[in-house]
Amino acid sequence: MTCTDTTLNLKTRVKPVRRALSLLVAIALSAQASAQQANDWEVPRTPDGHPDLQGVWANNSSTPLERPEIFGDRATLSAEEFAELRRQAQEIRDSGGDALFGDGFLNAVITGEVQSYDPSTGNYDAAWMVDRNLENRTSLIIDPPNGRIPPMTEEARARLAQRNANRPGETDSYLGRPLQERCITWGMPYIMAGYNSYYQIVQGSDSVAIIQEMIHDVRVIPIVDAPEQDEFVLDDRVRLWHGASRGWYEGDTLVVETRNFSDQSLFRGAGADRLFMERYTRISEDVLQYQFTVEDPSTWERPWTAIINYTASEDPIFEYACHEGNYALMGILSGARAAERNAAAGNNQ
Repeated sequence: MTCTDTTLNLKTRVKPVRRALSLLVAIALSAQASAQQANDWEVPRTPDGHPDLQGVWANNSSTPLERPEIFGDRATLSAEEFAELRRQAQEIRDSGGDALFGDGFLNAVITGEVQSYDPSTGNYDAAWMVDRNLENRTSLIIDPPNGRIPPMTEEARARLAQRNANRPGETDSYLGRPLQERCITWGMPYIMAGYNSYYQIVQGSDSVAIIQEMIHDVRVIPIVDAPEQDEFVLDDRVRLWHGASRGWYEGDTLVVETRNFSDQSLFRGAGADRLFMERYTRISEDVLQYQFTVEDPSTWERPWTAIINYTASEDPIFEYACHEGNYALMGILSGARAAERNAAAGNNQ
């Protein structure tokens, strides 16, 4: 296992139990990635000569998607700042309390305040969380240089307002409940770290399958010889939850292009005509660098790019038995109707 002084392994996931990593987990700042590549380690190959990306990979990074404003344009922390970050993270670990999903981890370290992910019903406690990997990066976004999602266009704001206006109320119909609550999808990509944030990659000679632990989504990506050809490009009228993908290899990197998203497939307000480009590069034995760029002129003023460092896991993908919304949906809607009846009876008295 590769070790550096720029990561820290924190909490252990309890349900389902995953094996805690016994050493600090590697990070992939560009300079460090180059140093790793300069070592004796070589990219493993599949029988047909492509880079072997297979295995189970985890997104447990503590780095937030967008850079907190207090860091300005700095992409990394100083050694002193990182040491302080580790100290405060250890305090949070020792204190227990609410689970810190996704970006909430670093926000709690910075502010000293642990905010519940679900204050209305109560959060999971920290025992549910997997080991988190502390990086000295200040954001997953590497472009724009400020580490933040570009401003939305006027068109996007109008589209979102119209979508919200046409959406049923949360208790009017099952259609008003979120897609993830209805066990349909968390969308692509699922980038929240630390909870069901595991992926399995399986490679064949003419396709690659990426299995997502969250709601057990599977993307089957056909491999094309030349990306400029129109192979596997669907008719524009065919729209899918996770879009239509095709992939190809550029040296040691798997490149995946995805289009044809459903207009119901939401990703931070993006439109259905977004172009999504992914790059999977194995930079060490136990680190897979995942880079994605989303381009949607109807939504953002410019494209933006992020890098997530996946770490290898010896554990399998667990079943995601997503039934809470299915079982509770009757109670949610019938409870709302009962409340309406009670309100109407009160108004008639």
